[in-house]
Amino acid sequence: MTGPDPKTFLRRYLQTARDAMLWKLDGLSEYDVRRPLTPTGTNLLGLVKHLASVELGYFGETFGRPSGEPQPWYEEGAEPNADMWATADESREDIVGLYHRAWAHADATIDALDLDATGRVPWWPEERAEATLHLLLVHVIAETNRHAGHADIVRELIDGAAGLRAEASNIPSADETWWAEYRNRLERVAAEAAGGQPRV
Repeated sequence: MTGPDPKTFLRRYLQTARDAMLWKLDGLSEYDVRRPLTPTGTNLLGLVKHLASVELGYFGETFGRPSGEPQPWYEEGAEPNADMWATADESREDIVGLYHRAWAHADATIDALDLDATGRVPWWPEERAEATLHLLLVHVIAETNRHAGHADIVRELIDGAAGLRAEASNIPSADETWWAEYRNRLERVAAEAAGGQPRV
């Protein structure tokens, strides 16, 4: 069996998830990319800011390759969750630019090291702080995809846009009537399973 080497394969999955995250910002206003749509404040631009920080950490400091990018949201005295939202002074261009620079720094680390190269994650418990590039690539791919899933839901709540990526939505092509009927059917099934009446 032939195919890409493992590092190329992992990088492809990472880049697909990165691209999906930024696609979720397309066409939205400055307000909509920032607005919190869950009780814990989940918002699109904050997810991008957080993931930029994730890549700068795991593929930078962990391997003794600091990026030099200021991250005041991690400094002593910063408020909790400051990496999960953009201040009014941080523009969309600032945050997206930071994410692109984080990609470039991460990709340089991935290029420079073998998959079995070992780094140390200072914010992990001491007994498992030592980790290979391979493990950390898998970890960051999983984290990026997890937050891309959050972004899917947030974007759908904003304007109904949904799907895996621009060129392949990965959901049925149907009109609003079909989706409304589908959702109502799921509500009826949920109520039936719970022995009650639908709430629609």
